[in-house]
Order: sequence, then structure tokens, then C-alpha cells
Amino acid sequence: MIYIKRAYEKPDKKDGYRILVDRLWPRGVTKEKAEIDCWMKAIAPSKELRKWFNHEPEKFSDFKEKYKKELLNEPETVQELSAILKQEPIVTFVYSAKDETMNNAVVLKEIMEEVYRKK
Repeated sequence: MIYIKRAYEKPDKKDGYRILVDRLWPRGVTKEKAEIDCWMKAIAPSKELRKWFNHEPEKFSDFKEKYKKELLNEPETVQELSAILKQEPIVTFVYSAKDETMNNAVVLKEIMEEVYRKK
């Protein structure tokens, strides 16, 4: 089971294994308060893609496609994440974007669930 949650929301035991899926640490959040089990910077969109997207809703569809292509170039990182998902019954992708429906964690969750449906 994969969930997504903003870094600014209070961690909960129901979150299971918490993975920060952003390249940058969330502003104003201490490591103690974040309760992150794993920070996977390499699974996050590149700096260039993140800046290009700039959380503009009209770019989200293109962002999804570009992010998926970037992930294809990071097979070791995707395999590392897959291994965690196989090992942990509940995983929460933690992100810091304000938009809860158009961000990299939403795309990553979709991709990883698709990978597991195919298996």
C-alpha cells in the first residue's frame, strides 16, 4: 500500500515506512519532526524539470511524461524503491509541494502502482 503525504502534516504510525521523495529538504521541517525513514533524492525530478514545471497546472501532463522518462534513466534508484515497496507493507511518499494533486509524489505513486499491477 502506497500513500502520499505532505511533509508539513504530522507523521502518523499509519504512514508506515516514510520516504521523502523530494530533492530538497522541506523548508522549516526538522529531521526529528519529519520522522523520515529514507530520503531518496535521486527518485525526485531533476532540478531542471522541477524549475520548468514550477507547479503550473497547465504543465502537469507534460511534467508527468518528462518525469517518467527521467525515471527510466534511473533504473537502480527505481529498483531500490521497488525493493522497499516489496519489503514494507505500508509506505508513504512524503513531499513538500503545496499542490496535493499535481506533484511528483502523485506521479511516482501512479508509476509504482502501475509497475506492481503488471507483476
